[in-house]
Amino acid sequence: MSEPPAPLPPEPEQIAAEPPVAPEPTVPPQPEPERYPFWTYHDLLLFAGLTIPCLFLGQGLVRLVFWALRVHPTLRAAELLPEQLLGYGLLFWMLRLIFRMEYDRPFWASLAWTKTRLPWLWIAMAGVVTAYTVAAASSLFQMPATSNPLMDLMKDRASLILMAIFGVVMAPVCEELIFRGFLQPLLVRSLGVAAGILVAAIPFGLLHYKEYGDSWRHAALISLAGALFGWMRHATGSTMASSIMHAAYNSLGFLALFMQRKG
Repeated sequence: MSEPPAPLPPEPEQIAAEPPVAPEPTVPPQPEPERYPFWTYHDLLLFAGLTIPCLFLGQGLVRLVFWALRVHPTLRAAELLPEQLLGYGLLFWMLRLIFRMEYDRPFWASLAWTKTRLPWLWIAMAGVVTAYTVAAASSLFQMPATSNPLMDLMKDRASLILMAIFGVVMAPVCEELIFRGFLQPLLVRSLGVAAGILVAAIPFGLLHYKEYGDSWRHAALISLAGALFGWMRHATGSTMASSIMHAAYNSLGFLALFMQRKG
């Protein structure tokens, strides 16, 4: 049998008449979402290593100024509080340099110092509830009524007023920026929400261990309060909210001291 004839090639007119095939549109790759927090445990170790030098430098500078001006404070709190405040300022300045030079990121926004839709009154009430919760838990711990360095600083009325101003205004902001703004997001990313909040609250409690006469009961209760502050920080996404809650918590404690002294 003879083979079938091969198909004829298309005419030139047919080739020209066929429409060109449009290339498929290329979809640009989607950028990966920015990791938060953008800092790492290396930055945490660097920050921790800078803490003691900054605090000691703040102490030395304040004492140098007092010596140069021939100022001799009669109240220990009048010397201690400026030292601590300047030390915190130097420490945050170093953290700002890390954010700016290594990551080109702002300081306040990176630490979630942002407004929250939750009313401030509700946040303050959460701080009051936390104070009552810690007070109720203290009865279970059978807290010893002994003297401690913190109470020794507030024996007179003037020192109590200075400590109250610092404890309600400055200390909550500084401590929340460190523990809930810088430390907690890193731990939450690594350990999960619940574990991250709890682990971040432990060094917060240990920070106050020496202040309360090496009392582990006080450190444990303050860690409990820190965990509740951490919950506020995570729920609202704002360290400003946890600072307000922290300030309300401290306010109730100082109010109780004022009432006790007045009585």
